[in-house]
Amino acid sequence: MNRNFDEWFSKFKNKISTYGYYVDFNKIYKLADKYKIELNILNSLVGSKNIEEEFENIIIKYPETLQVIPSLLAVRSNEIYVKDITNEYLFKFDKMVYSIEDYIKFMRETGLFDLLQNHIINNLYDYLLGVEVGLDSNGRKNRGGDLMEKLVEDYIIKAGYIKNENYFKEMYTSEIEDKYDLDLSLLKGEIEATKRWDYVIKTNNQIYVIETNFYSSQGSKLNETARSYELIADKVKQIDGLTFIWITDGIGWEHAKLPLNETFNVLETLYNINDLEKGVLSHLE
Repeated sequence: MNRNFDEWFSKFKNKISTYGYYVDFNKIYKLADKYKIELNILNSLVGSKNIEEEFENIIIKYPETLQVIPSLLAVRSNEIYVKDITNEYLFKFDKMVYSIEDYIKFMRETGLFDLLQNHIINNLYDYLLGVEVGLDSNGRKNRGGDLMEKLVEDYIIKAGYIKNENYFKEMYTSEIEDKYDLDLSLLKGEIEATKRWDYVIKTNNQIYVIETNFYSSQGSKLNETARSYELIADKVKQIDGLTFIWITDGIGWEHAKLPLNETFNVLETLYNINDLEKGVLSHLE
């Protein structure tokens, strides 16, 4: 079947964001709940008139409350490096490595005492939820890739395939060789571009190895990605019983159309979301 690249590319999507793409609240609640007891103890400092002495008493009696402090500064580590005019510190919060006075100075100089003492917040648990929402926005890029994989899997299931029976997720080349007694040594020179296949579909006549990705913005590796998959496609054509499918989409390809077009011309099984919507996976031989 003759395909026109420009017509095919015109169907590319700008976004595939779902409701859960923007913030993973289940993850956020889990992270905040991890420190719920410690946060409630530290809540006694809110509005304190003698916050440094009360903080010292808390740390002496409940040293485990230290571990929540990095999260209050939106830091995903139990270590925080600080340099001032006279000293360098590597504060640890899973155990005390400096004096209580040093930790009091840390709380004062980072502004955490001011935050607590002057009623800028009323509840540390609610405050931490807000911090985690902000941190979670950094995970959207990874969720974008997960969205595309999930979308493709939905269409694989819609086409009638059953997980772990005739379709498999994240399968290594060596696993395919062992499971189906195939010699895939021709791929070994190019397989670093994939590491493991996002999906594998087994029909009566063929094994389909599938890679998926979605680019909502321009990336530096798009040219490399297209050319790597073109090389893989060329190798796969030499292996009886194996077909390579690449499913990609996203307006980020707008600035890398040339290498994508080159791959399109040599890989008949290069598909986009529009192809999935038309049921292309239902017609695998």
